Amino acid sequence: MSSTSAEVKKNITLRSSDNETFEMEERVAMLSETIKHLIEDDCVVCVDSVIPVPNVKSDTLARVIEYCKKHVESSESESEALKTWDAEFVDIEQNTLFALILVRTPLFF
Repeated sequence: MSSTSAEVKKNITLRSSDNETFEMEERVAMLSETIKHLIEDDCVVCVDSVIPVPNVKSDTLARVIEYCKKHVESSESESEALKTWDAEFVDIEQNTLFALILVRTPLFF
């Protein structure tokens, strides 16, 4: 059995500043430096295994998760398509883009 098929997918739950929860694979969330630090710090403020993401509203957190999930699920053979997707992803209002930058996704750091 290969290590890939034996890999256990660990799910985590994040809570936005406006109390919406999001469940996803930990490997997806770990692409965001902000979320990664919350997870690695043993989440001292976790309640019922939910990791609060302070100062990040649900609409921003949903976009961050969308971005991270797309990058985790894409293969190297899809790199050109992913670059196109990235360009379209950031073609948004400046305020929204700034909110995404604050969550520190790999696209920006």
